[in-house]
Amino acid sequence: MEYEKLLDEAYAKIKPLEKTRDRFEIPKIEGHVEGNKTILTNLGQIASYARRDVDHILKYLMKELATPGMIKENRAILMRKITSQKINEKIQDYTNEFVICRQCGKPDTEIIKEKGFSFINCLACGAKHSVRSKI
Repeated sequence: MEYEKLLDEAYAKIKPLEKTRDRFEIPKIEGHVEGNKTILTNLGQIASYARRDVDHILKYLMKELATPGMIKENRAILMRKITSQKINEKIQDYTNEFVICRQCGKPDTEIIKEKGFSFINCLACGAKHSVRSKI
């Protein structure tokens, strides 16, 4: 009886877990439009959060948005006007394809190359699945 009382007190003191929110949430893109160019200021932050190379993410964005781009002074520059909503959608697509494990749904993955093919290796569950190697 004493044990149950102490257990109830312990449960009352701990913070309940939030089950509705994912632990992995990519930050929203920050940037602005200058003339006909879109300047992305936090692509490096997004890349470090996803544990991927900035060049890989930029290459994906350039292909998916059909626009040339480059990295200059820690900023990504896309050579046409693009809404932040469209860029955020593409970054979410990138995350689903190249970051999140298809088996367990966790972001603890790495991209490895074997015999000319790219694979996502999950560090959490050990699953390995292929991804498109040419972006």
